[in-house]
Parts: sequence; structure tokens; C-alpha cells
Amino acid sequence: MQVMRLVSSTASTYNEVNRNLAILKNEGIVVEDYRLKVRRGRVRVIWLDRANPKTVALLKALKLLEQENDEKGLKTRGSAEC
Repeated sequence: MQVMRLVSSTASTYNEVNRNLAILKNEGIVVEDYRLKVRRGRVRVIWLDRANPKTVALLKALKLLEQENDEKGLKTRGSAEC
């Protein structure tokens, strides 16, 4: 996912998303790559490292929270499945 798409989909700021991505990257949960794009310089693309046990645990926890919210009738912003 492109970082700017993540920023707009979370209704957050670039700095907040960047700070959280740095934490996830340090834990090995996300991986990033810089790709060239015409006229716009470099585009940073991120994705989950599904081989990392921390990522697996995090996705399980998010899925449980989503299920609890569904049972309570709360609306969720996104899915735990990325």
C-alpha cells in the first residue's frame, strides 16, 4: 500500500502515520520499499511481513477486537485482514 493512501484511508496526518510505521518497521511487522514514479519522485510502498510471528499475533488480536465490536454492534473502520 502506498503511504499516502494509508494516510487518507485512516483520516490521519502523514506525520502520525509515519511515526506509527516507524514503530511497526522496527518491530519487523511492516516492510517498506521505495519505487520510482514518473514526475513524482520516489513512492514509498509498505506491506505486512506475514512471516513475522509478531505480525501474526497482531492480526489475531485485531480480528478478536473486530469480532467483539461486531457482537456489540459497533461499526469498525477497517478489517483486521490486510
